[in-house]
Amino acid sequence: MVRITKVHTGGGDGGETSLVDGTRVGKEHPRVAIYGTIDEANSAIGIVRMELGRASFPMVETCDYADKLLGRIQQELFDVGAECACPPGGVPEQMTIIGSDAGERLVSEMDSMLEDLEPLSSFILPTGSPAVANLHMARTIVRRAEREACALREEVRPEVISYLNRLSDHCFVLGRWITAQTGEEETLWTPLGKRD
Repeated sequence: MVRITKVHTGGGDGGETSLVDGTRVGKEHPRVAIYGTIDEANSAIGIVRMELGRASFPMVETCDYADKLLGRIQQELFDVGAECACPPGGVPEQMTIIGSDAGERLVSEMDSMLEDLEPLSSFILPTGSPAVANLHMARTIVRRAEREACALREEVRPEVISYLNRLSDHCFVLGRWITAQTGEEETLWTPLGKRD
């Protein structure tokens, strides 16, 4: 179990930080960027969950379901971030890492939600209710984490990259599903030649 008694150590004042095994690297290191972006995505999902918690009847059931999915995802993002904070081959024996089953579950959840949705006739703009707009923000942050992980693809397990890829899609589908369940309208992109 992790025990944190003090957050401010001063160890990073010179622009360096420690990986899980104690290796010191610059805060601009690509590995730090990955787990930092994963933390950013997790925080964005926390904002979505906060917005879902503000729901009123009759949206409570929809929001409770979405919150349950996102709560599990937040736990998994912490797992993925911790793994990415380890140097290549340096994952401690006691650390449990996610497997391909986590990504497969995301696909299964998306498939279930897509059954309730009409196919898209255009791209949609990243807007909507506060929860949905913040899901779009989370989606783009996860996509950045995926790009950063791909830049170190020789040092990051394929399951991590796959999970991040599927999670970005999951945020998109979940946003569409919440919009449909709450009776809101999606804002479709209108190509330049067709706009007034």
